[in-house]
Amino acid sequence: MEVALNKAAALCSGSEHCKSQVMEKLSLWNVSPQDACDIIDRLVKEKYIDNSRFARAYCHDKFRFAHWGRIKIRQMLRHLRINDEEIEEGMAAINEEDYLETLEDVLRAKDRTLKDKDKYLRKGKLVRHLLSRGFETELAISAVDSYLKLG
Repeated sequence: MEVALNKAAALCSGSEHCKSQVMEKLSLWNVSPQDACDIIDRLVKEKYIDNSRFARAYCHDKFRFAHWGRIKIRQMLRHLRINDEEIEEGMAAINEEDYLETLEDVLRAKDRTLKDKDKYLRKGKLVRHLLSRGFETELAISAVDSYLKLG
């Protein structure tokens, strides 16, 4: 158990991880469920694992570097079993102005790759792309209409 604890602590020292990710690693390392729970509790107590801190870092990184929208970030955090309160705390760190600017950047980047001349075909492809990146439907449609000057 001590070896697994040290290995998990080293993992968490290197980068942010949430409880479910560490639990998965411990399972892969064939640590018994009871020992895994004890290790997780100790890592939380010693501040190696903090789901709130993880949620803030995850939101920041996925928004800044992967250019994901709020929907996709929220969905992935739920998949990692982060609770709603911690998710909202992380989401609050995303600046609204930066969010809209990133949406526009993603939109322009995708538009440069499209060959279609028809504005409505372009609109469909652009909106679908923004939705796949996790941006909200209303924001995506509004941004594309404004970008293509569809009114």
